[in-house]
Amino acid sequence: MTVLALPAARRRVPLAAGACLLSFTAFWLAQRAADVSMIDLMVYRAEGETVRAGGDLYALRTTEAHLPTTYPPFAALLFTPLTLLDTAVMRTLATLGNLALLIAFVYLSLRLVGERHARVESVLWASALAVWCEPVWTTLRYGQVNLLLAVLVLWDLSRRTGHRWAGVGIGIAAAVKLTPALFAVLLLLTGAAEAARRGTWRPAVRHACVAAVSFAGATLLAAAVLPYDSWRFWTRMVFEAGRVGLAEDTANQSLRGVLARLLHTGEPGAAWALAAAVTGSWGLAVAVAAALRGDRARSVLCCAATALLVSPVSWSHHWVWCVPMALLLWAEAERWGGRARWAAAGGVYLVFCSYALWWVPHGAGRLELDQNYGQMTLSALYVVTAFTFLWVAVTRWRTSRTA
Repeated sequence: MTVLALPAARRRVPLAAGACLLSFTAFWLAQRAADVSMIDLMVYRAEGETVRAGGDLYALRTTEAHLPTTYPPFAALLFTPLTLLDTAVMRTLATLGNLALLIAFVYLSLRLVGERHARVESVLWASALAVWCEPVWTTLRYGQVNLLLAVLVLWDLSRRTGHRWAGVGIGIAAAVKLTPALFAVLLLLTGAAEAARRGTWRPAVRHACVAAVSFAGATLLAAAVLPYDSWRFWTRMVFEAGRVGLAEDTANQSLRGVLARLLHTGEPGAAWALAAAVTGSWGLAVAVAAALRGDRARSVLCCAATALLVSPVSWSHHWVWCVPMALLLWAEAERWGGRARWAAAGGVYLVFCSYALWWVPHGAGRLELDQNYGQMTLSALYVVTAFTFLWVAVTRWRTSRTA
């Protein structure tokens, strides 16, 4: 049996590799046909040039859209090598790098959901499909860093408990973009809950502390190199959510964006603050409960969903976390079967491959403020999916307790 199975296994890998290469090639050609601007990559390059020139980082306005700097100063330090590359070469390398990061992200996602020895063909097939998800497409279209940050976080969270370097990835990711810091909060809360239950708090708390030290080290490095920009960011810019973009923009797939469109206002104010506080508390509670049950994958993904929901702005390309969400549901369907599980996995994939949020009026003129209920539903699908994912985690917990 083993002798017969080996050639079949060897045949599956080249087939999967060919399918992945074909999918990536088609993707590359489609992006070129769409004449993608990679506008965010150009902003990153401009930030690096500003750092090298000693300019005012948060006075920067660049590209034809006059986009500002919105990330912490540490990110601008990391972007300085981009200034050494020709623009065409930079764009090509960024696309290749993001495709490689997608494969790494899929591999780490499969490890997270229980495939400890993820088969090469599984990684390649899943990558071939994942590249067409709207968040992944848009990440590559803009030349964004979402896949890099997600890989850093998952590298940490798919390590064995107590791994020496676990936490460094989360800390660095949070120093580049603040949202990943919620994963450190999850680890700290999990450690506190473990201490209250069994006294075994050390692994999770140590993990959170390493993340905090890594974040602090990166932030202090940026402060040493860019003291004025660091002072401005941490005392002023970090509180100005409006710098990032309009709340009601259809690409803003956060709770604040949905409320802005629902209430037909550019600033939902107290309604969003209250909803975000309740959602954040509930989502973290669900994530901690999953961690205490030993369901690490669901805990991590509930935390990711919560972070995306409560962030003032979660652009559609931030939702690359849909990839491990779909893979978790697929893995559960593989293990336990059932039409509902297969439908859930397929449903998540279809939502994020539908590009439905772009079917509604959007663009200049703040058209999103006049959406009807059907259009608002389409432009809220990511948020609805995240809430559904959290609710399913709660119902699974209740079912396991009553079984």
